Amino acid sequence: MEHVLLALHETEAEREARIRDMFAFFDVDGRGQLDYARIEAGLAALQIPAECKYARELLRACDRDRDGRVGYDDFRRYMDDKELELYRIFQAIDVEHNGCILPEELWDALVKAGIEIDDEELARFVEHVDKDNNGIITFEEWRDFLLLYPNEATIENIYHHWERVCLVDIGEQAVIPEGISKHVNASKYLIAGGIAGAASRTATAPLDRLKVIMQVQTTRTTVLHSIKDIWSQGGMVAFFRGNGLNVVKVAPESAIRFYAYEMLKEYIMKSKGENKSEVGPSERLVAGVAQTAIYPVDLVKTRLQTYSCVDGKVPSLGALSRDIWMHEGPRAFYRGLVPSLLGIVPYAGIDLAVYETLKDVSKTYILKDSEPGPLVQLGCGTVSGALGATCVYPLQVIRTRLQAQRANSESAYRGMSDVFWRTLQHEGVSGFYKGILPNLLKVVPAASITYLVYEAMKKNLSLD
Repeated sequence: MEHVLLALHETEAEREARIRDMFAFFDVDGRGQLDYARIEAGLAALQIPAECKYARELLRACDRDRDGRVGYDDFRRYMDDKELELYRIFQAIDVEHNGCILPEELWDALVKAGIEIDDEELARFVEHVDKDNNGIITFEEWRDFLLLYPNEATIENIYHHWERVCLVDIGEQAVIPEGISKHVNASKYLIAGGIAGAASRTATAPLDRLKVIMQVQTTRTTVLHSIKDIWSQGGMVAFFRGNGLNVVKVAPESAIRFYAYEMLKEYIMKSKGENKSEVGPSERLVAGVAQTAIYPVDLVKTRLQTYSCVDGKVPSLGALSRDIWMHEGPRAFYRGLVPSLLGIVPYAGIDLAVYETLKDVSKTYILKDSEPGPLVQLGCGTVSGALGATCVYPLQVIRTRLQAQRANSESAYRGMSDVFWRTLQHEGVSGFYKGILPNLLKVVPAASITYLVYEAMKKNLSLD
């Protein structure tokens, strides 16, 4: 610790007094032990934004014997380890070894870690850490910025931590600094989202197949009758038919939407001279059109789910895809694309409007002006998503019927309008809502599983 003391210009006694003062700051009632509640209250008193509190992780880092309590000795050991860790990375960044980090040294370290950052972001980073505003970062300032950050102090984690704490206040909302879209951890977010989506889709696969089977039925049907029909095709396994494709398309769908969104924002900013944070809702909705690229996978999945088995045999994906290509042509892979794209705008508009309304109502009347927590946001998102899906559900039915029917069959639909009029004529308005019950039953578990798995994956990938 001698090098740390020299860098801080402290004696051992002065450092001991500082650490005891910090422990006393958290231990407000003088019990000599800290628990989760005291650590959380201490972080709140330091005015650390709610999104950036690491109370549970900090408790885990300090609590060596895992009894849920942290005495002074445990706290002191954490401080020793953390200050030594911060000193080592400080020295690695300070290539000139002049006892401070220059902006260009910080930029070099970020670039070597694969993080793109422009001059404005770099200036904001330095300004946030540099408390005496002299344009350089001393070890004391570096330590104060990261001392209570319990995760490993890699340059990637430090940059991510800065992005989270450096929220730009714009009145009613806050935006993350622009660098997050180029962050080196973008791939980790994609992995977390992909795994969460795969888990969610697998858990709700039986409801998805039940919905699709009911959507394509042109005669009167019930949920129970459709369940029996699926069960007769192979028992429980039959309920998961097509789920493999559903899971496989999660990653490319997420990747395409993520990167297309960023490219569209870049294009809009250049063509209109707008700031990226001011890209309007209409441009954001256009990014959703990127899913067109994986639409053929969705069509094959629907064909697989609605395939009438002969002797219980289900065709392979390759055989089914070749059959569509050979007998119906490449255009068949995009049957139903138009109603699918038409549903994007109203769904997103309704979903966003209802979500914001519910969030504002809960904030005003339930939470008494405090910010909604994750569970409240999940609840608002579930209700808004269910309402949005219900409003555009007729388009889903039209899309599924176009996807499921062979284009070269005698009774093939001639297009979207043909599906609409034939459904209305033979089944009435209720025909457009076949399968809506399993679709709505999917909403809550799908959203909950996605949220829980996503949060767990973020912790495992050190994104939290």
